[in-house]
Amino acid sequence: MSLPVEEIAPVPLSAVLRQGTRDAHAGANSEQFIEELLSGALTRDAHADLTAQLLVVYEALEEASAALGSDDRGAGLVFAELTRVPAIERDLAFLYGPEWRDKIRILPATRAYADHVREVGGSLPQYAAHSYTRYLGDLSGGQIVKRMMKEHYGLGEEGLAFYTFPDIPKVKVFKDAYREALDELDLDDDEVAATLAETHLAFTLNRAVFTELAEIHC
Repeated sequence: MSLPVEEIAPVPLSAVLRQGTRDAHAGANSEQFIEELLSGALTRDAHADLTAQLLVVYEALEEASAALGSDDRGAGLVFAELTRVPAIERDLAFLYGPEWRDKIRILPATRAYADHVREVGGSLPQYAAHSYTRYLGDLSGGQIVKRMMKEHYGLGEEGLAFYTFPDIPKVKVFKDAYREALDELDLDDDEVAATLAETHLAFTLNRAVFTELAEIHC
């Protein structure tokens, strides 16, 4: 008589992404531009330039968020508390002045990043990849960036609104809720694989922006 085979529980999507992108995440953090910015080796202009690039990427991502908000499967991954574009616009007004739209420069790598997000953002697996990469990064490593910008470049809360989440009083609690929402997307195996592949691409696109910023500021 054979014993019943125990069903193996599937690995949650959040764990797949966390484990599957460790090296990519470490690589992004070791980019020359980021290392020098966080060490205080650059200038406030470098921070301002990075903030300008973030605007274009988040405009694309949050357009996708708005579209996905009406999707039965994807709506649970859209959190109003994470919206970043208005905060970035406040930062740019502080960093560049009221005519900031005429002063910022958007790099080719940034345009390519944003164009790609617009192209694939209507697909839940691809959206989940870019949302996960950007927003959880903002809530985690982004807080270190905020602290270093204050320490090295004399910035206060003004100019750093992007890294401030007034509607998320307990970051760990929210990150846990976000990961739970990821795990509840009910993606099939092919969609999970697509999400992981797109997450790796998101890191690659982000690193390309850092490379172009380094060519200017480092």
